[in-house]
Amino acid sequence: MRWAGQTLDVDDGALPGLERAGLVRSVATPEFEGVTFHEVLCKSALSRVPDGSALPFRWSINPMRGCLHQCRYCFARPTHEYLDLDAGRDFDSQIVVKVNVAAVLRRELARRSWKREPVALGTNTDPYQRAEGRYRLMPAIIGALAESGTPLSILTKGTLLRRDLPLLGLAARQVPVSVAVSLAIGDPDLQKAIEPGTPSPAARLDLIRAIREAGLEPHVMVAPVIPYLTDGKRDLDELFGRIAAAGAHSVTVFPMHLRGSTRGWFLGWLAEAHPALVRRYRQLYGRGAYVPAEYKAWLRARVDPLLDAHGLSQGEREQADRAQGPAAGRSPGLHDDARPPALTLF
Repeated sequence: MRWAGQTLDVDDGALPGLERAGLVRSVATPEFEGVTFHEVLCKSALSRVPDGSALPFRWSINPMRGCLHQCRYCFARPTHEYLDLDAGRDFDSQIVVKVNVAAVLRRELARRSWKREPVALGTNTDPYQRAEGRYRLMPAIIGALAESGTPLSILTKGTLLRRDLPLLGLAARQVPVSVAVSLAIGDPDLQKAIEPGTPSPAARLDLIRAIREAGLEPHVMVAPVIPYLTDGKRDLDELFGRIAAAGAHSVTVFPMHLRGSTRGWFLGWLAEAHPALVRRYRQLYGRGAYVPAEYKAWLRARVDPLLDAHGLSQGEREQADRAQGPAAGRSPGLHDDARPPALTLF
C-alpha cells in the first residue's frame, strides 16, 4: 500500500490481542484523522455461521473489524473486545484490515470440500466502509466468489459500492448476486447524530437507484428501527415512499437490539442527546437485549400497511423476525398515534 504522509506504530497498548490476530503493522494517515489501521494476515476468510442461527446463510466474510460508520447501535461492537480493544471509541477508530483476505479466500474456495453455498458480506462490519477506498479488498473477493461459482450477498451503508457495480453485474451472469442497502433513518440530522460516519440518506437513495440501473434488484434494510426516535408513522411512511421511488425491490424492517457492551455505548449517547428517553429505554430493554414481543407486534402492525401502500415486498421479514430472538412484554412507540390498549409499562 502507498499512503501519503503515513506513520507506522507497532507498539500500542492493544498489541497482545492484535498479535493474536496476525498483526503485520499499524498505519495512521492524515486522510483518516484519528484512525489507526491495523493490517493483519488472516488464517481464514470464510466464517461459518453457528448452527441453529436464524440467519438465511451459513457462511460470511468480514474483510475488516471495527467500522468507520460509528453507528451508536452497532451490534458488532463487542467483537473488538476479543482483540483487547474497547467496544466504544476503539471500535470506531482502530480498524483491523485483513490485507490477505482475497488470497486466503481463493484457497478456501478451491478446496474439494467447498460446496458453493451462499456467502454473505456485511453481516458484521461494513465491507464498503470508507477504508475500502484505500485497501480495495472487495473487487478481488467478488471475483473469487464468482469465478468459483459461489452465490454472494452484500449488505452495506457505503456508497462506495457504486465503484463495483460493473463487477457485480458481471458476477451476476455467473452466480446469484444479492445487494442490499441499509437505510433506517430518513432525517439527515438524526442520521448524523446516530450514524455519524455514514453517507447521508439522500446519498444512499441515490445508491439504490444506481443498483437498479445496473440491472440488479436492490433490497433495503430499514433496520434497526430505533424506538421513540424512528418508529413514528409519518417518519416511516415518508422513508418507505422515498425508498420505493428510488427503485427498491423489497424491504426488511426490525427493531433495534442492544447486546453486550453496545447497550452501554448506546445508552450513554442517549443520556446526553435524549435524556428524557432513558427511563423508557430501561423499561423497554429491561428484560434483555431485545424489545418485548408486543412492541414487535405493534411495529409490524404499523409497518405492514405502509409497505403495502408503497408496493414494497417483504420477502425477508420472517427471517428477520426470527433473528430477533425471544421476547415478552408490551411497549408502544413514542409517536404512537394508533396506540394499542392496556398499556402496562408507561
